[in-house]
Amino acid sequence: MSETSGASLWKATDETLARPVGAWTFADGFSRTSEVVRAARAASRVSDARVTQVFDADESGPTPYVVQEWISGTTLSDLLRNGPLEPERAAGLIAEAAEALAAAAQVGIHHLRLTPDKLVWSVGGAVKVIGLGLDAALHNITVDDPQGTDAQGLGRLLYAALTGYWPGPEATALRPAPIVSGRPCEPAQVVAGIPDVLNTIVCRAAFPESGYPPLRTPQELVDALADVPRVVPIPMAQVASPPPPPRGTSRISGQLDVAAAASSTPRTSRSSRHRTPQATEGSLTNRILIGAVALLVFVAVVMGAWMLGSSMRDTSGTQTADVPGDKSEETELVVLTPVGATGFDPPPAGDNSEHDDKAPNTIDGDPSTHWNTEGYNSAAFGNYKDGVGLLIDMGTEVEIHEVDITFGSGTYSAELYVRNDSGGAPGEDEKPVWQGAGVTGKVPIKLDEPATGQYVVVWFVSPLSQDGGKYRGTINEVELRGIQ
Repeated sequence: MSETSGASLWKATDETLARPVGAWTFADGFSRTSEVVRAARAASRVSDARVTQVFDADESGPTPYVVQEWISGTTLSDLLRNGPLEPERAAGLIAEAAEALAAAAQVGIHHLRLTPDKLVWSVGGAVKVIGLGLDAALHNITVDDPQGTDAQGLGRLLYAALTGYWPGPEATALRPAPIVSGRPCEPAQVVAGIPDVLNTIVCRAAFPESGYPPLRTPQELVDALADVPRVVPIPMAQVASPPPPPRGTSRISGQLDVAAAASSTPRTSRSSRHRTPQATEGSLTNRILIGAVALLVFVAVVMGAWMLGSSMRDTSGTQTADVPGDKSEETELVVLTPVGATGFDPPPAGDNSEHDDKAPNTIDGDPSTHWNTEGYNSAAFGNYKDGVGLLIDMGTEVEIHEVDITFGSGTYSAELYVRNDSGGAPGEDEKPVWQGAGVTGKVPIKLDEPATGQYVVVWFVSPLSQDGGKYRGTINEVELRGIQ
Protein backbone atom coordinates (compact mmCIF):
# COMPACT_ATOMS: atom_id res chain seq x y z
CA MET A 1 0.00 0.00 0.00
CA SER A 2 1.11 3.58 -0.64
CA GLU A 3 -0.50 6.77 0.58
CA THR A 4 -0.76 10.27 -0.89
CA SER A 5 -2.22 12.83 1.53
CA GLY A 6 -5.51 11.04 2.19
CA ALA A 7 -5.58 8.74 -0.83
CA SER A 8 -4.28 5.17 -0.55
CA LEU A 9 -3.25 2.81 -3.36
CA TRP A 10 -3.69 -0.89 -2.59
CA LYS A 11 -2.61 -3.94 -4.52
CA ALA A 12 -5.61 -6.21 -5.01
CA THR A 13 -6.63 -9.20 -7.15
CA ASP A 14 -9.31 -9.22 -9.81
CA GLU A 15 -10.66 -12.71 -9.07
CA THR A 16 -12.67 -12.86 -12.29
CA LEU A 17 -9.64 -12.37 -14.54
CA ALA A 18 -7.03 -13.61 -12.04
CA ARG A 19 -4.82 -10.55 -12.37
CA PRO A 20 -3.40 -7.96 -9.95
CA VAL A 21 -4.95 -4.49 -9.97
CA GLY A 22 -4.36 -1.26 -8.11
CA ALA A 23 -7.25 0.15 -6.06
CA TRP A 24 -7.34 3.76 -4.87
CA THR A 25 -9.43 4.46 -1.78
CA PHE A 26 -9.90 7.78 -0.02
CA ALA A 27 -9.95 8.77 3.63
CA ASP A 28 -12.98 10.49 5.12
CA GLY A 29 -12.60 14.19 4.58
CA PHE A 30 -10.21 13.91 1.65
CA SER A 31 -11.16 17.01 -0.27
CA ARG A 32 -10.23 15.92 -3.78
CA THR A 33 -12.05 12.61 -4.15
CA SER A 34 -14.39 13.89 -6.86
CA GLU A 35 -11.52 15.43 -8.82
CA VAL A 36 -9.50 12.19 -8.69
CA VAL A 37 -12.45 10.05 -9.79
CA ARG A 38 -13.19 12.41 -12.67
CA ALA A 39 -9.52 12.43 -13.68
CA ALA A 40 -9.48 8.61 -13.63
CA ARG A 41 -12.54 8.45 -15.86
CA ALA A 42 -10.92 10.90 -18.26
CA ALA A 43 -7.67 8.90 -18.27
CA SER A 44 -9.63 5.77 -19.18
CA ARG A 45 -10.26 7.36 -22.60
CA VAL A 46 -6.56 7.08 -23.46
CA SER A 47 -6.21 3.91 -25.51
CA ASP A 48 -2.39 3.85 -25.58
CA ALA A 49 -1.20 0.79 -23.66
CA ARG A 50 1.92 2.62 -22.47
CA VAL A 51 -0.08 4.53 -19.85
CA THR A 52 -1.74 3.02 -16.80
CA GLN A 53 -5.10 1.60 -17.83
CA VAL A 54 -8.08 2.59 -15.66
CA PHE A 55 -10.68 -0.18 -15.32
CA ASP A 56 -13.31 1.43 -13.08
CA ALA A 57 -13.94 4.62 -11.10
CA ASP A 58 -16.98 5.44 -8.98
CA GLU A 59 -17.95 7.86 -6.22
CA SER A 60 -21.70 7.23 -6.07
CA GLY A 61 -21.51 4.67 -3.26
CA PRO A 62 -20.42 5.03 0.35
CA THR A 63 -16.82 4.11 -0.58
CA PRO A 64 -15.45 5.94 -3.65
CA TYR A 65 -12.74 4.06 -5.50
CA VAL A 66 -10.60 3.88 -8.63
CA VAL A 67 -9.42 0.53 -10.02
CA GLN A 68 -6.48 0.57 -12.39
CA GLU A 69 -3.81 -1.62 -13.93
CA TRP A 70 -1.13 -2.75 -11.49
CA ILE A 71 2.32 -2.03 -12.92
CA SER A 72 5.29 -4.14 -11.82
CA GLY A 73 8.71 -3.29 -13.12
CA THR A 74 11.78 -1.11 -12.83
CA THR A 75 11.51 2.67 -12.58
CA LEU A 76 13.86 5.01 -14.38
CA SER A 77 15.39 5.81 -10.98
CA ASP A 78 16.23 2.11 -10.55
CA LEU A 79 17.60 1.80 -14.08
CA LEU A 80 19.96 4.68 -13.35
CA ARG A 81 21.20 3.29 -10.05
CA ASN A 82 24.50 2.24 -11.62
CA GLY A 83 24.86 5.19 -13.96
CA PRO A 84 23.32 6.66 -17.11
CA LEU A 85 21.88 4.63 -19.97
CA GLU A 86 23.48 4.33 -23.38
CA PRO A 87 22.28 7.26 -25.55
CA GLU A 88 20.33 5.01 -27.93
CA ARG A 89 18.51 3.32 -25.07
CA ALA A 90 17.78 6.62 -23.36
CA ALA A 91 16.33 7.96 -26.62
CA GLY A 92 14.22 4.82 -27.10
CA LEU A 93 12.79 4.93 -23.60
CA ILE A 94 11.84 8.62 -23.70
CA ALA A 95 10.51 8.42 -27.27
CA GLU A 96 8.08 5.70 -26.16
CA ALA A 97 6.92 7.85 -23.23
CA ALA A 98 6.57 10.91 -25.49
CA GLU A 99 4.42 8.96 -27.96
CA ALA A 100 2.15 7.85 -25.11
CA LEU A 101 1.73 11.41 -23.79
CA ALA A 102 1.17 12.75 -27.30
CA ALA A 103 -1.68 10.24 -27.69
CA ALA A 104 -3.10 11.32 -24.32
CA ALA A 105 -2.89 14.99 -25.28
CA GLN A 106 -5.11 14.31 -28.30
CA VAL A 107 -7.99 13.58 -25.91
CA GLY A 108 -7.09 16.42 -23.55
CA ILE A 109 -5.33 14.37 -20.83
CA HIS A 110 -1.97 15.45 -19.41
CA HIS A 111 0.42 14.25 -16.72
CA LEU A 112 1.89 17.50 -15.27
CA ARG A 113 4.08 15.69 -12.71
CA LEU A 114 6.70 13.67 -14.58
CA THR A 115 9.58 12.39 -12.45
CA PRO A 116 11.91 9.36 -12.81
CA ASP A 117 9.58 7.23 -10.66
CA LYS A 118 6.69 7.80 -13.09
CA LEU A 119 8.47 6.02 -15.94
CA VAL A 120 8.61 2.23 -15.62
CA TRP A 121 10.15 -0.59 -17.64
CA SER A 122 7.58 -3.27 -16.87
CA VAL A 123 8.30 -6.92 -16.14
CA GLY A 124 6.46 -7.72 -19.37
CA GLY A 125 9.02 -5.73 -21.36
CA ALA A 126 7.14 -2.50 -22.12
CA VAL A 127 7.42 1.19 -21.32
CA LYS A 128 4.77 2.42 -18.88
CA VAL A 129 3.96 5.99 -17.84
CA ILE A 130 2.14 5.88 -14.51
CA GLY A 131 0.01 8.55 -12.86
CA LEU A 132 -1.44 10.10 -16.02
CA GLY A 133 -4.17 12.52 -14.95
CA LEU A 134 -4.44 11.11 -11.42
CA ASP A 135 -1.21 12.57 -10.04
CA ALA A 136 -2.19 16.09 -10.99
CA ALA A 137 -5.64 15.62 -9.44
CA LEU A 138 -4.22 14.12 -6.24
CA HIS A 139 -1.83 17.04 -5.76
CA ASN A 140 -4.15 19.77 -7.09
CA ILE A 141 -1.79 20.72 -9.92
CA THR A 142 -3.10 23.04 -12.63
CA VAL A 143 -1.08 24.93 -15.24
CA ASP A 144 -1.80 27.32 -18.09
CA ASP A 145 0.20 25.30 -20.63
CA PRO A 146 -0.22 21.58 -19.87
CA GLN A 147 1.42 20.36 -23.08
CA GLY A 148 4.41 22.60 -22.47
CA THR A 149 4.68 21.25 -18.92
CA ASP A 150 4.68 17.65 -20.16
CA ALA A 151 7.19 18.44 -22.92
CA GLN A 152 9.52 19.95 -20.31
CA GLY A 153 9.01 16.93 -18.05
CA LEU A 154 9.94 14.58 -20.91
CA GLY A 155 13.04 16.67 -21.59
CA ARG A 156 14.06 16.36 -17.95
CA LEU A 157 13.54 12.58 -18.09
CA LEU A 158 15.80 12.41 -21.15
CA TYR A 159 18.38 14.51 -19.28
CA ALA A 160 18.22 12.05 -16.38
CA ALA A 161 18.46 8.98 -18.65
CA LEU A 162 21.56 10.41 -20.38
CA THR A 163 23.37 11.68 -17.28
CA GLY A 164 21.98 10.03 -14.14
CA TYR A 165 21.18 13.49 -12.69
CA TRP A 166 17.78 15.18 -12.24
CA PRO A 167 17.53 18.77 -13.57
CA GLY A 168 14.09 19.58 -12.11
CA PRO A 169 13.12 21.18 -8.79
CA GLU A 170 11.43 18.02 -7.45
CA ALA A 171 13.15 15.83 -4.86
CA THR A 172 13.90 12.46 -6.47
CA ALA A 173 16.13 9.45 -5.87
CA LEU A 174 18.65 10.93 -8.33
CA ARG A 175 21.29 13.52 -7.49
CA PRO A 176 20.46 17.09 -8.53
CA ALA A 177 22.05 18.20 -11.79
CA PRO A 178 25.14 20.41 -11.44
CA ILE A 179 24.29 24.11 -11.71
CA VAL A 180 26.28 26.79 -13.54
CA SER A 181 25.10 30.42 -13.70
CA GLY A 182 21.83 29.45 -12.07
CA ARG A 183 20.92 26.81 -14.67
CA PRO A 184 21.63 23.04 -14.93
CA CYS A 185 24.61 22.18 -17.08
CA GLU A 186 23.82 20.75 -20.51
CA PRO A 187 23.98 16.93 -20.66
CA ALA A 188 27.11 16.94 -22.85
CA GLN A 189 28.85 19.04 -20.19
CA VAL A 190 28.09 16.41 -17.56
CA VAL A 191 28.75 13.14 -19.41
CA ALA A 192 31.13 12.71 -22.33
CA GLY A 193 29.97 11.03 -25.53
CA ILE A 194 26.36 12.25 -25.64
CA PRO A 195 25.47 12.93 -29.31
CA ASP A 196 24.96 16.59 -30.19
CA VAL A 197 21.46 15.90 -31.50
CA LEU A 198 20.31 14.45 -28.16
CA ASN A 199 22.01 17.23 -26.20
CA THR A 200 20.13 19.78 -28.31
CA ILE A 201 16.78 18.00 -27.93
CA VAL A 202 17.19 17.98 -24.15
CA CYS A 203 17.96 21.68 -24.06
CA ARG A 204 15.04 22.52 -26.35
CA ALA A 205 12.58 20.56 -24.19
CA ALA A 206 13.91 20.79 -20.63
CA PHE A 207 15.18 24.40 -20.78
CA PRO A 208 12.72 26.33 -23.00
CA GLU A 209 14.33 29.65 -21.99
CA SER A 210 17.87 28.56 -22.85
CA GLY A 211 17.99 30.19 -26.28
CA TYR A 212 17.36 26.98 -28.24
CA PRO A 213 14.15 26.77 -30.34
CA PRO A 214 11.83 25.24 -27.71
CA LEU A 215 9.89 21.99 -28.00
CA ARG A 216 6.49 22.88 -26.55
CA THR A 217 4.44 19.68 -26.86
CA PRO A 218 5.03 15.93 -26.48
CA GLN A 219 4.30 15.53 -30.20
CA GLU A 220 7.07 17.99 -31.07
CA LEU A 221 9.44 15.91 -28.95
CA VAL A 222 8.26 12.77 -30.76
CA ASP A 223 9.00 14.45 -34.10
CA ALA A 224 12.43 15.62 -32.91
CA LEU A 225 13.35 12.05 -31.84
CA ALA A 226 11.97 10.46 -35.01
CA ASP A 227 15.34 10.33 -36.79
CA VAL A 228 17.43 9.56 -33.72
CA PRO A 229 18.68 5.97 -33.47
CA ARG A 230 16.96 4.35 -30.53
CA VAL A 231 17.01 0.94 -28.94
CA VAL A 232 14.35 -0.87 -26.94
CA PRO A 233 13.93 -2.91 -24.82
CA ILE A 234 15.81 -1.36 -21.95
CA PRO A 235 17.97 -3.88 -20.04
CA MET A 236 17.27 -4.30 -16.37
CA ALA A 237 19.62 -2.37 -14.10
CA GLN A 238 22.50 -4.51 -12.90
CA VAL A 239 22.97 -4.90 -9.18
CA ALA A 240 26.31 -3.54 -8.13
CA SER A 241 28.75 -6.06 -6.68
CA PRO A 242 29.12 -5.70 -2.92
CA PRO A 243 32.27 -3.85 -1.90
CA PRO A 244 35.16 -5.90 -0.57
CA PRO A 245 35.04 -6.35 3.19
CA PRO A 246 37.30 -4.25 5.38
CA ARG A 247 40.58 -5.91 6.24
CA GLY A 248 40.19 -8.22 9.21
CA THR A 249 36.42 -8.78 8.83
CA SER A 250 34.29 -11.21 6.89
CA ARG A 251 31.09 -10.48 4.89
CA ILE A 252 29.14 -11.80 7.86
CA SER A 253 28.85 -8.86 10.21
CA GLY A 254 30.80 -9.19 13.43
CA GLN A 255 32.85 -12.29 12.50
CA LEU A 256 36.59 -12.15 12.03
CA ASP A 257 38.17 -13.32 8.81
CA VAL A 258 40.66 -15.86 10.14
CA ALA A 259 42.99 -15.76 7.13
CA ALA A 260 43.18 -11.99 7.12
CA ALA A 261 43.70 -11.90 10.85
CA ALA A 262 46.45 -14.47 10.65
CA SER A 263 48.25 -12.61 7.86
CA SER A 264 48.20 -9.43 9.92
CA THR A 265 49.48 -11.05 13.16
CA PRO A 266 53.16 -10.24 13.95
CA ARG A 267 55.36 -13.33 14.24
CA THR A 268 58.12 -12.14 16.55
CA SER A 269 57.81 -14.47 19.52
CA ARG A 270 59.43 -17.91 19.79
CA SER A 271 56.14 -19.40 20.99
CA SER A 272 54.31 -18.39 17.83
CA ARG A 273 56.93 -20.09 15.65
CA HIS A 274 56.71 -23.29 17.70
CA ARG A 275 52.96 -23.49 17.03
CA THR A 276 53.55 -24.19 13.31
CA PRO A 277 52.56 -27.85 12.72
CA GLN A 278 55.45 -30.06 11.59
CA ALA A 279 55.30 -33.18 9.44
CA THR A 280 55.53 -36.34 11.53
CA GLU A 281 56.36 -39.97 10.76
CA GLY A 282 52.75 -40.91 11.40
CA SER A 283 51.39 -38.38 8.97
CA LEU A 284 53.83 -39.55 6.28
CA THR A 285 52.68 -43.12 6.73
CA ASN A 286 49.06 -42.02 6.43
CA ARG A 287 49.80 -40.27 3.16
CA ILE A 288 51.44 -43.40 1.75
CA LEU A 289 48.43 -45.54 2.71
CA ILE A 290 46.01 -43.02 1.18
CA GLY A 291 48.00 -42.99 -2.07
CA ALA A 292 47.95 -46.79 -2.26
CA VAL A 293 44.18 -46.90 -1.75
CA ALA A 294 43.68 -44.24 -4.44
CA LEU A 295 45.78 -46.28 -6.89
CA LEU A 296 43.73 -49.41 -6.22
CA VAL A 297 40.49 -47.50 -6.74
CA PHE A 298 41.79 -46.11 -10.04
CA VAL A 299 42.74 -49.57 -11.30
CA ALA A 300 39.32 -50.93 -10.31
CA VAL A 301 37.53 -48.14 -12.18
CA VAL A 302 39.58 -48.73 -15.34
CA MET A 303 38.96 -52.48 -15.24
CA GLY A 304 35.24 -51.96 -14.63
CA ALA A 305 34.95 -49.58 -17.57
CA TRP A 306 36.78 -52.02 -19.86
CA MET A 307 34.53 -54.90 -18.81
CA LEU A 308 31.37 -52.78 -19.30
CA GLY A 309 32.51 -51.80 -22.79
CA SER A 310 33.24 -55.40 -23.67
CA SER A 311 29.81 -56.54 -22.52
CA MET A 312 28.13 -53.93 -24.75
CA ARG A 313 29.76 -55.15 -27.96
CA ASP A 314 27.77 -57.54 -30.12
CA THR A 315 29.23 -60.72 -31.61
CA SER A 316 30.72 -58.85 -34.58
CA GLY A 317 32.63 -56.57 -32.24
CA THR A 318 31.85 -53.50 -34.36
CA GLN A 319 28.57 -52.15 -32.85
CA THR A 320 27.74 -50.98 -29.33
CA ALA A 321 24.38 -51.04 -27.61
CA ASP A 322 22.47 -47.76 -27.02
CA VAL A 323 22.38 -46.61 -23.43
CA PRO A 324 18.82 -45.69 -22.45
CA GLY A 325 18.37 -41.95 -22.03
CA ASP A 326 21.47 -40.90 -24.02
CA LYS A 327 19.53 -39.87 -27.13
CA SER A 328 17.14 -37.52 -25.38
CA GLU A 329 19.94 -35.94 -23.36
CA GLU A 330 22.08 -35.27 -26.44
CA THR A 331 19.26 -33.92 -28.62
CA GLU A 332 19.41 -30.15 -29.01
CA LEU A 333 16.30 -28.08 -29.61
CA VAL A 334 16.11 -26.33 -32.97
CA VAL A 335 14.03 -23.44 -34.20
CA LEU A 336 11.04 -24.94 -36.00
CA THR A 337 9.95 -23.38 -39.29
CA PRO A 338 6.18 -23.17 -39.87
CA VAL A 339 4.74 -23.50 -43.36
CA GLY A 340 2.03 -20.90 -42.82
CA ALA A 341 -0.14 -18.88 -40.45
CA THR A 342 -3.73 -17.62 -40.62
CA GLY A 343 -6.17 -15.83 -38.38
CA PHE A 344 -8.30 -18.24 -36.35
CA ASP A 345 -11.97 -17.31 -35.95
CA PRO A 346 -13.82 -20.63 -36.13
CA PRO A 347 -17.62 -20.98 -36.49
CA PRO A 348 -20.25 -20.90 -35.17
CA ALA A 349 -19.39 -17.58 -33.51
CA GLY A 350 -16.68 -16.70 -36.02
CA ASP A 351 -16.58 -16.35 -39.80
CA ASN A 352 -13.22 -18.10 -40.45
CA SER A 353 -11.58 -14.77 -41.23
CA GLU A 354 -9.45 -12.73 -38.83
CA HIS A 355 -7.04 -10.59 -40.87
CA ASP A 356 -5.59 -13.68 -42.53
CA ASP A 357 -3.46 -11.51 -44.83
CA LYS A 358 -1.46 -10.20 -41.87
CA ALA A 359 -0.97 -13.55 -40.12
CA PRO A 360 2.29 -14.48 -41.97
CA ASN A 361 3.88 -11.41 -40.34
CA THR A 362 4.04 -13.40 -37.09
CA ILE A 363 6.42 -16.02 -38.52
CA ASP A 364 8.59 -13.85 -40.78
CA GLY A 365 11.38 -13.34 -38.23
CA ASP A 366 10.78 -9.58 -38.19
CA PRO A 367 9.32 -8.34 -34.86
CA SER A 368 8.57 -4.94 -36.41
CA THR A 369 5.71 -6.48 -38.43
CA HIS A 370 2.55 -7.74 -36.79
CA TRP A 371 -0.85 -9.37 -37.03
CA ASN A 372 -3.87 -8.20 -35.11
CA THR A 373 -7.41 -9.35 -34.57
CA GLU A 374 -10.40 -7.47 -35.88
CA GLY A 375 -11.52 -4.47 -33.84
CA TYR A 376 -14.27 -5.26 -31.31
CA ASN A 377 -16.61 -2.93 -29.46
CA SER A 378 -15.70 -4.38 -26.07
CA ALA A 379 -12.81 -6.19 -24.44
CA ALA A 380 -14.96 -9.36 -24.46
CA PHE A 381 -15.13 -9.61 -28.29
CA GLY A 382 -18.34 -7.63 -28.47
CA ASN A 383 -19.91 -10.19 -26.10
CA TYR A 384 -20.73 -12.59 -28.90
CA LYS A 385 -17.76 -14.98 -28.91
CA ASP A 386 -15.38 -16.51 -26.38
CA GLY A 387 -12.13 -15.80 -28.19
CA VAL A 388 -10.15 -15.47 -31.40
CA GLY A 389 -6.63 -16.43 -32.25
CA LEU A 390 -3.74 -17.16 -34.54
CA LEU A 391 -3.32 -20.59 -36.20
CA ILE A 392 0.22 -21.66 -37.13
CA ASP A 393 0.66 -24.68 -39.43
CA MET A 394 3.92 -26.61 -38.95
CA GLY A 395 3.29 -28.75 -42.05
CA THR A 396 3.78 -31.99 -40.17
CA GLU A 397 3.64 -33.26 -36.62
CA VAL A 398 6.44 -31.79 -34.49
CA GLU A 399 7.45 -31.91 -30.83
CA ILE A 400 7.40 -28.44 -29.27
CA HIS A 401 9.35 -27.62 -26.11
CA GLU A 402 9.64 -23.82 -26.05
CA VAL A 403 7.74 -20.88 -27.55
CA ASP A 404 8.53 -17.16 -27.60
CA ILE A 405 5.49 -14.94 -28.28
CA THR A 406 5.99 -11.21 -28.79
CA PHE A 407 2.70 -9.46 -28.10
CA GLY A 408 2.02 -5.92 -29.25
CA SER A 409 1.31 -2.89 -27.07
CA GLY A 410 -1.22 -3.63 -24.38
CA THR A 411 -1.78 -6.40 -21.87
CA TYR A 412 -3.59 -9.60 -22.77
CA SER A 413 -4.92 -12.88 -21.47
CA ALA A 414 -3.99 -15.68 -23.84
CA GLU A 415 -3.72 -19.45 -24.09
CA LEU A 416 -1.54 -21.75 -26.18
CA TYR A 417 -2.72 -25.01 -27.74
CA VAL A 418 -0.84 -27.66 -29.73
CA ARG A 419 -3.09 -30.00 -31.72
CA ASN A 420 -3.39 -32.09 -34.89
CA ASP A 421 -6.74 -30.59 -35.84
CA SER A 422 -7.12 -27.15 -37.44
CA GLY A 423 -10.88 -27.14 -36.82
CA GLY A 424 -13.05 -25.68 -34.08
CA ALA A 425 -12.38 -23.37 -31.18
CA PRO A 426 -10.79 -24.82 -28.04
CA GLY A 427 -13.40 -26.57 -25.94
CA GLU A 428 -13.68 -27.38 -22.26
CA ASP A 429 -12.18 -30.82 -22.86
CA GLU A 430 -9.06 -29.41 -24.55
CA LYS A 431 -6.42 -28.23 -22.11
CA PRO A 432 -3.99 -25.46 -23.06
CA VAL A 433 -0.27 -26.19 -22.81
CA TRP A 434 0.19 -22.65 -21.44
CA GLN A 435 -1.97 -19.84 -20.04
CA GLY A 436 -1.01 -16.23 -19.38
CA ALA A 437 -2.88 -13.30 -17.81
CA GLY A 438 -1.75 -9.69 -18.08
CA VAL A 439 1.03 -10.57 -20.53
CA THR A 440 2.69 -7.99 -22.75
CA GLY A 441 5.80 -7.67 -24.89
CA LYS A 442 8.03 -10.70 -25.46
CA VAL A 443 6.89 -13.68 -23.39
CA PRO A 444 9.26 -16.70 -23.26
CA ILE A 445 7.38 -19.95 -22.60
CA LYS A 446 8.98 -23.24 -21.58
CA LEU A 447 6.38 -26.01 -21.62
CA ASP A 448 6.16 -28.23 -18.56
CA GLU A 449 5.94 -31.23 -20.91
CA PRO A 450 6.73 -31.34 -24.66
CA ALA A 451 3.60 -31.04 -26.81
CA THR A 452 3.16 -32.86 -30.11
CA GLY A 453 1.03 -31.72 -33.01
CA GLN A 454 0.90 -30.07 -36.44
CA TYR A 455 -0.94 -26.89 -35.45
CA VAL A 456 -0.18 -24.25 -32.83
CA VAL A 457 -2.99 -21.94 -31.70
CA VAL A 458 -2.40 -18.69 -29.83
CA TRP A 459 -5.87 -18.02 -28.45
CA PHE A 460 -6.88 -14.63 -27.07
CA VAL A 461 -9.39 -14.68 -24.25
CA SER A 462 -11.00 -11.63 -22.66
CA PRO A 463 -9.89 -8.93 -22.15
CA LEU A 464 -8.38 -7.43 -25.27
CA SER A 465 -6.57 -4.07 -25.21
CA GLN A 466 -8.14 -0.87 -26.43
CA ASP A 467 -6.66 0.60 -29.61
CA GLY A 468 -8.16 3.62 -31.34
CA GLY A 469 -11.61 3.15 -29.86
CA LYS A 470 -11.71 -0.59 -30.62
CA TYR A 471 -10.41 -3.61 -28.75
CA ARG A 472 -7.79 -5.79 -30.46
CA GLY A 473 -5.19 -8.43 -29.82
CA THR A 474 -1.79 -8.01 -31.47
CA ILE A 475 1.10 -10.44 -32.05
CA ASN A 476 4.39 -9.34 -33.60
CA GLU A 477 6.29 -12.62 -33.69
CA VAL A 478 6.09 -16.29 -32.68
CA GLU A 479 9.19 -18.48 -32.47
CA LEU A 480 8.89 -22.20 -31.74
CA ARG A 481 11.69 -24.53 -30.66
CA GLY A 482 11.62 -28.28 -30.37
CA ILE A 483 12.27 -31.45 -32.34
CA GLN A 484 11.31 -31.67 -36.02
